[in-house]
This record gives sequence, structure tokens and C-alpha cells, in this order.
Amino acid sequence: MNLFEKEALVEQKAVELESASPEAILEWAVTTFPNMTFACSFGAEDVVLVDMLQRISPKTDIFYLDTDFHFSETYATRDRLAERYNLEFVRAFPKLTPVEQAEKYGEELWKSAPNECCNIRKVEPLTEILGKYDAWITGIRRDQAPTRANAKKIEYDYKFGLIKFNPIAHWTSEDVWNYIRANDVIYNPLHDQHYPSIGCSYCTRQVMPGEDPRAGRWSGHEKTECGLHK
Repeated sequence: MNLFEKEALVEQKAVELESASPEAILEWAVTTFPNMTFACSFGAEDVVLVDMLQRISPKTDIFYLDTDFHFSETYATRDRLAERYNLEFVRAFPKLTPVEQAEKYGEELWKSAPNECCNIRKVEPLTEILGKYDAWITGIRRDQAPTRANAKKIEYDYKFGLIKFNPIAHWTSEDVWNYIRANDVIYNPLHDQHYPSIGCSYCTRQVMPGEDPRAGRWSGHEKTECGLHK
């Protein structure tokens, strides 16, 4: 399938799938694109999709970006999910260790140049692993941030050169938590400690009542995205 054909398919299916359930979208996605992967950050949205995928297509690859800077609770959530579903998450990791990064760019790069830090520890590993697939699944939702407000259920990801599925783009946070409770899905305990959005430990803080849910990400910087999504 060439780029023109992919663009035409995406445009058509974006309209057709807009009212479809996340499960129906996943079923169509994994059937149409067997060489598919899911990017899991172990946040609330992503553990929902892990649960759905294990019911629909348990052999679909699920990877995570191991920045070396995650909270211990995030790694523990990974391990609990792996045990429950008997699956092995694919680990994507940076070329530089934290020590090598500090030697090359200076200590605490996440403070002096957070975009560069995200590029090294997230964007570059993501680019490498996505190069092995024809399509990918994400847990982004439209109401998470203005930068995600126009996300479609299926779109062509020009940044990484493959088709992208956002099955729960239309869901609210309440929808996510209703699914988690109804299906007893394992989730990161930091969500119960005022962390609605969880990234690296150095760049994530608690969010107090009344604050924007993503106010805890890169607090003190104008940065709102790590560069994985347009």
C-alpha cells in the first residue's frame, strides 16, 4: 500500500470509525494491519487498552519507552500487568545511559533543556521501534490537552511514517475510570496520589484540585508535550 492509498484509507475510515467503540476499532486495526504495535506508558488510558488488547488480540506487540527515569510505581505497574496477562512488554530504550547523557550534555538535562532530554530518551527510541511496524495504537484523548483536541480515531502519522489509531480519543477521564473499575484493571497507584498524568519522575509533579490535569508535566516550562504526538 503506497502513501496515497494509505491516506485515502485513513480519510475514509476516520469517518466510518468515529462512532465505533474502542473494541471495534481495535478489532479492525489488528485485522487490517497485523504488523501493529501499541505504545504503553502504563497510565490510566493505556492500562485500559492493554486490557482490551488482551481480550481482542493478545499477540499484538506492546512496547514501552524506558527512559530510565520512571517512578518506581510505574515499573511496578508494568510488572503487575505482565504477570496478570502473562505477557512480555517490549522495552524501547535510549542509546545513551543516564551517565552518558550527563557526561555529554551536562547534569539534569531535563531542567536545562527538557525538549532535548525528551528527544534523546523518548522520541529517538520511539522513531527506531516504530520503524519496524505498519501502524501503532495510542491512548491519547481529545480532552487531555488543546494539542490533542483534533485527534482522530485513525490518522496518518506523518512524523513517524505509519498509520496511527487512537481508539479512546473521544473518551473522558470518567469513561476511563469507569472501565478500570468495571473490569478491575490494574493501574498505577500514583493516580490515587494526585498524579492524573504520569511521565518521568523528574518532570512530573502532583496536580492539586482545580489545576489542569496536565499541569504536573514539565511544571515551570512552557512545554506541554514530549514530542511523541503532533
